[in-house]
Amino acid sequence: MSAAPVLSAPNLRVAAPGWLTAAIIIATVMQVLDTTIANVALPHMAASLGATQEESTWVLTSYIVAAAIATPLTGWAADRFGRRMVFAAAIAGFVLTSVACGLSTSLPEMVLFRVLQGITGAVLIPLAQSVLLDINPREKIGQAMAIYGAGIMVGPIIGPTLGGWLTEVFNWRYVFFVNLPVGLIALTGVLIFMPREETRARRFDVFGFAMLALAVGALQMLLDRGQSVDWFQSAEIWLYLALAISGLWVFVIHCLTAEDPFINLGMFRDRNLVMGLIFIFVIGMTLFSGLALLPPLLQKLMGYPVISTGLVMAPRGVGTMLSMVLVGRLVARYDARLLVVFGLAMTALSLYMMTGFETQMNARPIILSGILQGFGLGFVFVPLSTLTFATIAARFRGDATSMFSLVRNVGSGVGISLVTTVLARMSVINHEEIASSLTAGSPQVRLQLAGLLSGNPLTASIADMLVSQQAAMIAYIDNFMLMMLLTVVVFPIVLLLRKPGQAPRGAAEPVHME
Repeated sequence: MSAAPVLSAPNLRVAAPGWLTAAIIIATVMQVLDTTIANVALPHMAASLGATQEESTWVLTSYIVAAAIATPLTGWAADRFGRRMVFAAAIAGFVLTSVACGLSTSLPEMVLFRVLQGITGAVLIPLAQSVLLDINPREKIGQAMAIYGAGIMVGPIIGPTLGGWLTEVFNWRYVFFVNLPVGLIALTGVLIFMPREETRARRFDVFGFAMLALAVGALQMLLDRGQSVDWFQSAEIWLYLALAISGLWVFVIHCLTAEDPFINLGMFRDRNLVMGLIFIFVIGMTLFSGLALLPPLLQKLMGYPVISTGLVMAPRGVGTMLSMVLVGRLVARYDARLLVVFGLAMTALSLYMMTGFETQMNARPIILSGILQGFGLGFVFVPLSTLTFATIAARFRGDATSMFSLVRNVGSGVGISLVTTVLARMSVINHEEIASSLTAGSPQVRLQLAGLLSGNPLTASIADMLVSQQAAMIAYIDNFMLMMLLTVVVFPIVLLLRKPGQAPRGAAEPVHME
């Protein structure tokens, strides 16, 4: 009888890694849910706070921008104060600001508390990833990333469903109040099961952080405001672009020349990290842009109610959960790169299926493509996370995981802005092309409208509505095709990822506990 394999030692030993993992995942799901849970409740929120629909979008924008700016702080804060203290403070702050959002009586109050909520919640995901990498032996990192990935990927999917249900059954304020019991459970688990670590005196590079915050904040504002002000036809967008480029340029030069920069650019010498960041940028684009496209497609073009929309999209999460169960076991046995290729193929196939959507179809194609896409993305995310951090030195893990989260969030912002712009512009182009072919004497009009188009204003209005509907449907299909092509484009990057055949550099560096 063969002896059981000997596991390598984790960087951080804890008494109850299972319970600590559970607390970390609960905190992660809570934070990720808030990126999408408020979307459905936005109209109700605007009416209650006396804001216009355009003004109410700042409820979403303020959170996204604040979280993007604060995410790079994770590595410095964890080194300076210890991950246990930062994690606990972030959960407590997130819960308190969530309750404050639910109690808001005006739009300025809501925006202020959403900014604070974004700042406190920004560190949760990179910290969770960093801790899971350290408390698990190298052989079990794949399983840990599978559990972590389930929260990251399922959270945005169930967010609109949960938000719609809470809004209809209770009211929009419970979209924020729901974080109170969940956060208290997570906070209790972290305080009990996460050990204190030795802190490291690390100078806070104010100038470096300010330049990175300027670049990230300006980029997020550019992406969020672009479509509403017609992109580069507006001086506002040119200003954001100039600030983003200037901030990033000065930040890079500063980090290359400063003695103790805000982020040590030495971590980018690791090829797997760089390739992983490019990869997760594209995955962020395809994952979140798809989630942004489906609700308006189902509700506006296909007439689905809010709750039904959530139910039709829910099987996507089922596919993700199923793949997480499988990939957590497979990643330790097979080359993780093969699993990534398989996941990309499934994702591309699901997007190809979505290019066949029609306005009069039933829910079956939506459910099947959603399950397949969720299944494929699960096979991409877990092995990709494992490969990205397989060779990174332990001292870089805090900064590397925060950069991973930041790049994924920027990718999602770029993806959402891209598909929104393509949808708006292609809808207009498609409308013009379809309408130009429909004349009173064309065969299509004679067959469909029986010659009533000329001389009947009501029929003309109906015809225009049908043309607009078909133009929008074609624009959605154009977006699905674009996302499929982007997914196929990243296939070659898999070849540049190193197989983790040996211990990560710096893996043996001990983590001391008080």
